[in-house]
Amino acid sequence: MSPTFHVPYAVPTVLLALALFFKLPTFIRAWRDPEVRATTLLLFWATSALVVIIPVNIERLNKLTGIPNIAAPWAYSFLTASCATGLTMIMRWREEPSERRRRRIRRIYCIYIGIIASLWVTFFLASVSKPRIYDLDTYYANTPWMREHILLYLVAHLMSCLTAAFMLWKWFQEVEKPWLKTGVVFLQVGFALGLVFDAAKLTAVTARWFGTDWDWLSTKAAPPFAMLEAVLAAAGFIIPQAGPALQRWARDQSEYRRLWPLWRAVHTLMPAAAPAHFGFWVPLDLRVMQRQQRIHDALRILAPYFNTGLYHRAYTEAVTTHNRAEARAIAGAASILDAIASYRRGTPTHTSGQPPQIGPEITDHIAAISVALYRPRSLDSVRQRVTHTENFDTHA
Repeated sequence: MSPTFHVPYAVPTVLLALALFFKLPTFIRAWRDPEVRATTLLLFWATSALVVIIPVNIERLNKLTGIPNIAAPWAYSFLTASCATGLTMIMRWREEPSERRRRRIRRIYCIYIGIIASLWVTFFLASVSKPRIYDLDTYYANTPWMREHILLYLVAHLMSCLTAAFMLWKWFQEVEKPWLKTGVVFLQVGFALGLVFDAAKLTAVTARWFGTDWDWLSTKAAPPFAMLEAVLAAAGFIIPQAGPALQRWARDQSEYRRLWPLWRAVHTLMPAAAPAHFGFWVPLDLRVMQRQQRIHDALRILAPYFNTGLYHRAYTEAVTTHNRAEARAIAGAASILDAIASYRRGTPTHTSGQPPQIGPEITDHIAAISVALYRPRSLDSVRQRVTHTENFDTHA
């Protein structure tokens, strides 16, 4: 056995294992969600099937159990389970929750559980004493019970690919969500490759029945299609869930980074209450929420020191060289820096009995203000012009 021969098996196995690894945190948080459960199970079945069929693992399993070719029912059971899970996921996507849908899903699970049980029964009824690593399907194509064992998994896989491809083809034009549509395309290609795999395998097995040796169709041609099918089908089921999640993560990551300059400017102020410390592994949306809350708490502390007149003067200066949104952000940044300085000096701007508040021109635009703090050249230019105007007015 050449190690390089195992690379085609190892690559899709590692990819599926990584997808399963990254899916586990979502499964732990939302295991009650049927789609999350089904996707995790699908990845587990597909990964397990590929792990078992790696040639070196077939040998290890044979030696560990002392049963020749025991990897066959394990691999075919995992493959059959992934077929059942894939069909039920497509049904969940296509149909609204109903009693009819639940009955159909239960029926599919019952049928495929029966197929898996039959795979084990036929395997133990067959006489397969000689271990076959690469050509089990064709070598035992004429062996009683093993013949039925091989046909059972191939026909089950063929029917699941045909059914899934038909359902997806009928449904494709109705799909509007772009991520879901992308997933459906991956699935259609994956199931098409699965049909090529079944055709190659069945042709090789049938050739053996008629005394012809076309084993290369089973041992060389079919496996790459099976592995590509596994990867594409897994991607097709993952993309509709992972795509929107990645979009949300990118949006939250951008917001978190944008808020950093303003958070850095105000985080040394006395907090309104003892804050909860969120670690790196806390979901990003919660960390964004915490950073926003810290900033708003600091703005409430700065309210007595906030100079509304300074904000309007800074806006008047900034709008001459920037658009309104940028001018509003620069004016907000300048007035917040001034309020922080007044807070540290202990010289509040508002001394009346009415509780001061910072208006929505600041509180509704904290991200833009934070970005303005990150661009000190424009901010310093406006602050200098405002200071020059104030000095000129004072001397006049």
